[in-house]
Amino acid sequence: MLPIAHPQPLSAPPDCDVLVVGGGPAGATIAALLAERGRRVVLVEKDRHPRFHIGESLLPLNLPLFDRLGVRREIEETSIHKYGVEFVSSYHGKSVTYDFARAWDKRFPYSFQVRRSTFDHILLKNAAAKGVEIIEGCHVTSVAFPENDHPHINACDDGGRARQWTAAFVVDASGRETLLAAQLGFKERNPRNNSAAIFGHFAGARRLPGKAEGNVSIVWFANGWFWFIPLADGTTSVGAVCPSQFFKNRGTDLSSFFTAVIASCPEISDRLRDAQLVGPVAATGNYSYSTKRTSGHNFILIGDACAFIDPVFSTGVYLAMTTAFRGADAIDACLRNPHGSHQILRRYDATTRKALNAFTWFIYRIREPAMRSLFMSPRNWFRVEEAVLALLAGDIFAGRSVRIRLHIFRIIYYVTKLMQFRNHIPALRNLGRDGQAERGG
Repeated sequence: MLPIAHPQPLSAPPDCDVLVVGGGPAGATIAALLAERGRRVVLVEKDRHPRFHIGESLLPLNLPLFDRLGVRREIEETSIHKYGVEFVSSYHGKSVTYDFARAWDKRFPYSFQVRRSTFDHILLKNAAAKGVEIIEGCHVTSVAFPENDHPHINACDDGGRARQWTAAFVVDASGRETLLAAQLGFKERNPRNNSAAIFGHFAGARRLPGKAEGNVSIVWFANGWFWFIPLADGTTSVGAVCPSQFFKNRGTDLSSFFTAVIASCPEISDRLRDAQLVGPVAATGNYSYSTKRTSGHNFILIGDACAFIDPVFSTGVYLAMTTAFRGADAIDACLRNPHGSHQILRRYDATTRKALNAFTWFIYRIREPAMRSLFMSPRNWFRVEEAVLALLAGDIFAGRSVRIRLHIFRIIYYVTKLMQFRNHIPALRNLGRDGQAERGG
């Protein structure tokens, strides 16, 4: 049971100020930021970098975060530029590209597509260079929160040896393992977005021409949507996100199933006509979830450890790093002012919820015909398109002018949905009359 009272003075000093569980973008970022502030930071990562990870597409608003960490040049040298997002709809028989240069804030006209093994390793090495003690090949199994002592972290390294630490503060950056949320019982599945994904890397895929080569493509098809993400080394990440039930009924091995799913989408099938699969096909389920809490006495959750939403807008790395920056501020403030930690963590929770909610309204509706119609027929009435592009770029803390335009977009969406429903009413009436005639005959 977690204590809720203010912390009491403790006699034995902890092994470190902050222990970070997980060495992905969230963990490496928060560890580097806290080490810069003079904190003793230990980061424990169960794998050894470089290691494979999915989620290669970044947002333009990642760029100022890279600048603050001092890693932008190294990331740029190993990446391909992403200037926009292409949406492809077979229902409309066309594609539409949104260029980030047209967003409300013109300062961030591009981002990157990265190979995550390289990208994550850059961030982890940056943390080490700033004084973080990195321990790889060590899996944190549990965290105990004694009422009158520092948190106790229990782990097991890849040689089978038990490891323990005490820390003044614990950061859960364990990603989809959700160490603390699972242990403490406040992880919740998202019933509004019960999806799963299947994916692989391909060599020789047909890309967009010229400057658009590095753009991410989102392709709608009958059972969900595909991502198509070009990487700098010539490979392309391709994946399909579909309802979980669609995967349960596959009835064949994973590779054959993926081949069949690709074949069901003419646009992706054509782009991969001369491509070869590089490496194994992988799948992941339970795609979307959230947590009832993002923090507590002496701990905080960041990145995928506190929530994961549908990746259609490539939000994963950006949300991981954004919560890491906000979390570093919160932890530093808590360590300086333990008696004010409750209010500090409440503010962190509110900011994190705001960041997640900025995307979810769109994501919950992205497969609906009305939303597809709006994305496939962009109009910049009242500068609404610029505001939507600001969101797609990651400008989730935008000012009042952008928020007003996003509210206007929502109104346009609901009007479009109502009009589409009204257009279907005559067909529904005819269907009803036909049914009555058949029964009468």
